[in-house]
Amino acid sequence: MAARAIARAGLVHAYGHCSLRLKPDRFIVSPPKPLGLIGTGDSPVTVSTAGELPPEALGEVVIHQHIYRRRGDVGGIVRFQSPSLTALSTLGLTPRARHGFGAYFAPCAPLYPNPRLVRDPAGAAALVEQLGPARAIVMRGNGAVTVGASIEEAVVMAWYLEDAARVELAVLGTGREGLEFTPAEAGDRAINTGRIMERMWDWLTANDPE
Repeated sequence: MAARAIARAGLVHAYGHCSLRLKPDRFIVSPPKPLGLIGTGDSPVTVSTAGELPPEALGEVVIHQHIYRRRGDVGGIVRFQSPSLTALSTLGLTPRARHGFGAYFAPCAPLYPNPRLVRDPAGAAALVEQLGPARAIVMRGNGAVTVGASIEEAVVMAWYLEDAARVELAVLGTGREGLEFTPAEAGDRAINTGRIMERMWDWLTANDPE
């Protein structure tokens, strides 16, 4: 459901993947095919948080391994390449906290400056080091990774981050500086109560076959 929701939202094309932690040392990741083409009969790939990737796992799944190993609070991960976010990253920028959805990444998501694909342990370790405790990291010219306590939250964060990039590009296009949330405003706005995550998840997965 997460894979298809990400695709329907326009956050991925042929490339992208998502995962769900099963146990402290084990997770499942989407099969190696375009997320929008994953059907109800397709099986995920089971991966350990340590050791070699299974042969059927994509190379970038090493990112998931390192995040789950480093971040015990993470239960779901999304790797995606959405248009506004990717465009903004080529300016060396990530979205500022200018509206409600952007507040979840205040003051802004970190930018991983290396544009190469991350398919080796050293690259994954460097990316996760820069991610730190944040909800997301933007990869220069290469989309982003979002994390959450659940796969549902990670998917919602991906949608929020792309919308924040849309707003950022619109503000930059005016030639004016624009306003940003203060730390207090961002803290008050980035809430999980009132079924905030659940309502977005329901919208993103509406009419899904599962």
